[in-house]
Amino acid sequence: MAIFGQRGLGGVHLTLMVGPVVPIPVPQIVLDALTQVEVVQPDEAAGAFTLQFTLSVQSPLHTLFLLSGGGVVPLLRVILIATINGMPQVLIDGVVNRTTVAPGSDQRHTSLHVMGDDLTAVMQKLEFSGLPGTPYPAMPAEAIVALLLAKYAFLGVVPLIIPSIAIDVPIPTDRIPTQQGSDLEYIRMLAERVGYVFYIEPGPAPGMSTAYWGPKIKVGVPQPALNADMDAGSNVESLNFSYNGDARSLPLVYIQNQQTKVPLPLPIPDIGPLNPPLGLIDPPPQRLRPLPETAKYSPTRAMLLGMAEAAKSADTVTGQGSLDVTRYGQILKSRQLVGVRGVGPAFDGLHYVTEVRHSIKRGEYKQSFSLSRKGLISTLPLVPP
Repeated sequence: MAIFGQRGLGGVHLTLMVGPVVPIPVPQIVLDALTQVEVVQPDEAAGAFTLQFTLSVQSPLHTLFLLSGGGVVPLLRVILIATINGMPQVLIDGVVNRTTVAPGSDQRHTSLHVMGDDLTAVMQKLEFSGLPGTPYPAMPAEAIVALLLAKYAFLGVVPLIIPSIAIDVPIPTDRIPTQQGSDLEYIRMLAERVGYVFYIEPGPAPGMSTAYWGPKIKVGVPQPALNADMDAGSNVESLNFSYNGDARSLPLVYIQNQQTKVPLPLPIPDIGPLNPPLGLIDPPPQRLRPLPETAKYSPTRAMLLGMAEAAKSADTVTGQGSLDVTRYGQILKSRQLVGVRGVGPAFDGLHYVTEVRHSIKRGEYKQSFSLSRKGLISTLPLVPP
């Protein structure tokens, strides 16, 4: 359903679907009242959205959003779909958690703000800590995550779980994993222990989502390059980079010999399967960071903790910028690679998109974004266009 100006936007359309559990397209009167959309897609944290409407006394928005924000409808789901050049993409699939009304000079200028988070918000509503059935004997983290995510299949959530490098199966006589906190908190804790991330990616079809538990994906086919200072070939409005050579540290894990009880220090490099380099020149770690209490764990578990900390080592190159979607030609996605050209040999090359913010108004669709990578100088001789 086209609602935001075909004129000057090259066929960009926005579809809004709302409903309890199973959303449906909203009526035209709701679309006419929609004035602005903001969507945030970070690489690790939960996605969020804000919808702004003009509100009149007789508007159906009073019952559609305001009452649900007050708790009458426990789960009001919102799906936003952007279609550019005939290609639809789900921007957000989430639930409403807050509504506010900003009165204006008259009823035509009163605005309604509807705010919410992605489907990870549903995973925080119930606390399962300490309830019967929460122990998971002889189950590795991968099996626990799959079991927890099975409860959310009714929302169209499909799990995608990548096994860790060294699967740690706990022996019941030694320890039994027990859930603490909400499902989301526990799943993210399990991901941090092995250097993984957890997020819910909306799409590819409306009403479906992928619950991803695995390493950051810094490989694959990159998105079309971001071109700066290339005259007519430029497709970004702004783009700048910074370099911090002191950002890296080297985690140090202590493994205890079971016979002699002598702790053995073991440094863990931050370059590996969890964090492949995208730059050729990167300074060595500036400091050692000993991890506490790793000697009391099994060697496998201690190594996983060390690799998890190594994967978190800060990227030395970061970038920020903004673009117009119609000039770029498609929607830039977070959690993927993108090429950069025209900035200079130090920063040209592939970068990882850490965050994307969508700002949509009538006749305008812009994005701001953040990039990161380890090292200067591209690992590729030529950046694909």
